[in-house]
This record gives sequence, C-alpha cells and structure tokens, in this order.
Amino acid sequence: MEPDLWEFTLCVGAPFLLAIVELFHPHPHDLLNVDVQTWLLVHYAQVPLFPLSALAVATLVRRQTGVAATVCRICMFVFGVSYIAFDTAAGLVTGILVKAANASGTPDAWRAAIQTVWSHPIIGGAPAPLLAILGSLALSVGTIAAAVTLKRSGSSWAPLLLLVLSSFGIAVFKTHAWPGGPLTFGGIAVSAAWLLVEKRARARQPAFIRG
Repeated sequence: MEPDLWEFTLCVGAPFLLAIVELFHPHPHDLLNVDVQTWLLVHYAQVPLFPLSALAVATLVRRQTGVAATVCRICMFVFGVSYIAFDTAAGLVTGILVKAANASGTPDAWRAAIQTVWSHPIIGGAPAPLLAILGSLALSVGTIAAAVTLKRSGSSWAPLLLLVLSSFGIAVFKTHAWPGGPLTFGGIAVSAAWLLVEKRARARQPAFIRG
C-alpha cells in the first residue's frame, strides 16, 4: 500500500469506523434489559478500534519533533490503554454476565455481581470511572498537542479547531455512545481527512511557495 494511502486509511478509517460502531451503542438504563447481543458486538469492535483511533491521531504527527508532538504520542498511548481496559471491564465483562444471567432463568440473582462491576470506581461504567475520565482527558490533551504541532508545520486553523473541539465530545456528553462517541470520532475522522488533503496539496507546491 502506498504510504499516503496507508496514512489516509488509518487516520480517517479507524475513527470513522469507531464513530459508526458507536451509533449502535445501547444506552444502559437497566443492564439486565439491555440488548445484550448488540452490546457485546459493539464492545468487541471497540477493543481494536479505540487503540487504532489513538494511533490515527499519533500518526498525524509522525516524523514531527518537539514537546507537543511527544505529548500527543504519550496521551494517545494513555487513551488507548485506558479505554481498552475500561471497555473490557465495563463493556465486555458486564455484557457476558448479563447474557449468562438472562440464560440462567433467574437474572435478578446476578444483579448484585453485575452492579459491582458496573459501579466500580476505576473500571466500571457508571457514574464516572477513573479509567474513562483518564482516557477522555488524555484524548483531549493529545489532540490539542497534535493541533499545536500541525499548526507549526503549516496546517490551517479550520481542521485543527475541528480536531480539538471533536475531542471533547465524550467529556461533554459523558458517554461514548450517541452523541458523545460518534461526534468525537466522526469529527476526528473528518478533520484528519481535511488535514491530510491539505498536507498533500502543500507537498505538491513548488519549494519557493512552501518556503
């Protein structure tokens, strides 16, 4: 695969696919009544897509040096790791327990165990688990650092503002289901496409114009 095509596929494709997946993320008002098949499919898909989306943002600043570029890479690593751990516990573990509870014929007997995982202050799904907060913060700081780096390398303000504003979707809406997740990662995908098109256009300009 050509380097430009590989870069575009990762930087745009990963967050775009994640945004699509999260459109189908159920809102868990009562875990024992959630659509468990959809819940599990969404969370299995998110396990690779969260780190790939982190890699996508980090790839936007590849070959860039400086403090901001380093901060971006560190934050994207923190986001990827924290959200894999968070999504595995709060998403897959609870989903597997709910599926077993419903199959048992006595789902209420499982409620305490499911709720123990779901309400855990570090790995749980509600109300504000540490891993989710850490990941959301890392995503926002990392994209701000990416924007600073990319501005210095010649990118325009509009896609950079979209990149930064999109990264706050999960924090503002306090969910990676709709609307937080789809707006966050959909916005990152659009801004990444915009930035890469600009980058390609700059590369085609004569040297005396770029300089």
